Amino acid sequence: SWIKPSAFQHMLKFLRQAEPETKQISRAAEVFQRTLRVLKKRVTPRYNDELTAPELDVASSDWLYSFAWQYFWTHFMILFVRQNPRWGAANTALVRWLPAEYEDGESEPKGWNPERLHNGFQLPLPRTVSSEIMTSSSKWTDDSYSQLLVEWGQYISHDMAMTPQSTGSDVSIDASCLNTCENFSLFSFFRSGISQALQRQQLNAVTSFIDASAVYGHSPKLESFLRDLSGRNGKLAVNDQFKDPKGRPYLPFVTRLPSACHQDLQGERVECFSAGDSRVSEGLPLTSLHTLWLREHNRIAEALKHMNGHWSPEMVYQEARKIISALHQIITTRDYLPKIIGPESFEHYIGPYRGYDPSVDPSVSNVFTTAAFRFGHATISPILWRLNESFHEHERFPHLRLHNTLFSPWRIVKEGGIEPVLRGVIGSAASAVSADMLLADEVTERLVVLDTLQHMDLAALNLQRGRDHGLPGYNDWREFCGLKRIKTLDDFSVLVQDRRVAERIFDLYKDPDNIDVFLGGLVERLLPGSRTGPLFACLIGRQMKALRDGDRFWWEADGVFTRQQKEELLKFSLSRLICDNSDVGEVPLDSFIFGKYPSHYGSCDRIPSMNLDVWREEMSEGQPVKLLSSFFSYYFKNRCFRAPGQLSG
Repeated sequence: SWIKPSAFQHMLKFLRQAEPETKQISRAAEVFQRTLRVLKKRVTPRYNDELTAPELDVASSDWLYSFAWQYFWTHFMILFVRQNPRWGAANTALVRWLPAEYEDGESEPKGWNPERLHNGFQLPLPRTVSSEIMTSSSKWTDDSYSQLLVEWGQYISHDMAMTPQSTGSDVSIDASCLNTCENFSLFSFFRSGISQALQRQQLNAVTSFIDASAVYGHSPKLESFLRDLSGRNGKLAVNDQFKDPKGRPYLPFVTRLPSACHQDLQGERVECFSAGDSRVSEGLPLTSLHTLWLREHNRIAEALKHMNGHWSPEMVYQEARKIISALHQIITTRDYLPKIIGPESFEHYIGPYRGYDPSVDPSVSNVFTTAAFRFGHATISPILWRLNESFHEHERFPHLRLHNTLFSPWRIVKEGGIEPVLRGVIGSAASAVSADMLLADEVTERLVVLDTLQHMDLAALNLQRGRDHGLPGYNDWREFCGLKRIKTLDDFSVLVQDRRVAERIFDLYKDPDNIDVFLGGLVERLLPGSRTGPLFACLIGRQMKALRDGDRFWWEADGVFTRQQKEELLKFSLSRLICDNSDVGEVPLDSFIFGKYPSHYGSCDRIPSMNLDVWREEMSEGQPVKLLSSFFSYYFKNRCFRAPGQLSG
């Protein structure tokens, strides 16, 4: 294999940390699927009744009976209470927009059996595709947008989806491929956890909704850990060891110490940070965004408590959370998406909001999280720029190669706070996407594995993940979106607008129906005013419309906010978030737009801000009962009908 199993196993376990509830569900599904496989092998058309207990050591008959009874009553009660209450909930299956394609129809990834042909040909190995087509030693920049646009894409993707790795321990393909990865000629590859028994389906461990679960968590236990319950102020917990140079708080550390994050060779340890999403410490820009939202929640909570002294800490917390969730939705749909899929695709696939539609399933789709929204991997910059107050290279903290920044929160604490990083992502142009320069070699050749000298290949990993999930090929998804299937090299060359790249892809895959959807969508010519081609614009647009229209707590939905509150929410921007929660004093009006300093920058005094006074509630006779009733109505609607840990949005 290409990499030592122990090293990659360590890395993947860190990348995909799941809550105990998620692990329990995933493990139960694996056991159930393996049990059914044993039953399927033993039950033949001749009614062989020689099934014995030792062959069912993974599950006794009593266990099966208990499992079936619990499964039935759980789902019966859910349906009795409300139709489709688990749509979009944490620890439910990613939805399938097209049927899964496994080599055995149940779970074997495409390409698992090297002797199996696809349209008459073997599938190319993911590592081969990566090295021959996808890896680039250089990247162009797109002077239209700042690198913050890229970083927001990573951040908001973590708010919508996390696919946990399999917890299985056997050496079959149901587990980790630790000893059998010669089939992939790739590396030790952990399969994604399963959630359904008859055919392998993958879990989404977090809530699908854009609901700021990356800030607050997706389970009651995690949510409780992240709150400052002892302060009785409705705030989130902060780091009790370090503060930034101006006394602003950092995120709290994880509880399991020592953590796996890299350390400075001098001075105190800085552990991995903790947030609503376990991937918070992956990169410095991601950590910085998490830090901003922690501070913003506490800023809003303090303001709400000051103007509504009769509110309980719980009321303050819930209302602040509700506001933060709405701001995530506004930034993503108003400021981010039109730049990603283009204004025409936004209008075609998403369009204006017309209210909550209970028939729309808002769950994240498998193809969206496994392929389409990974387009952003081609926009990762190989350099992390760190800038001073004049938006020049920082005198004390120079630019860094990407692999020197991963899982290194110590650089935030000991190297100037989040400000040099924030100025860097605002003040540098985003990496461009082009068919001949896809993923930077920083992420295909030098992506750091924790505690080892080994590296991983993000492009190959994405290709294999798509096959692991049984995603149909590029052509099938084009047809799904109403786009023309490609049949010839000439067809493909028109879409790619680079015949050399099209020729290399055809030479490797032999048949256009074999092309992996991640690769095919990535090399398409970008639509005007967008960062994606027609296929990914379709898949992303359809997903985002479902997330909006199927969310009964969407910020624009009836009864969620008053008209005056909605008007104030619309004044918010990422630039305002940065101004209110960091020492950055000058920003563009839209921080996603790249501009030269100082001509395209303005003082924070000129950036519009929300007037939280519209959340003021005057105390009157009977008001405490009214407030309590209002709170419990909102709280229990979320708790009972949405999902644990998903209280707003």
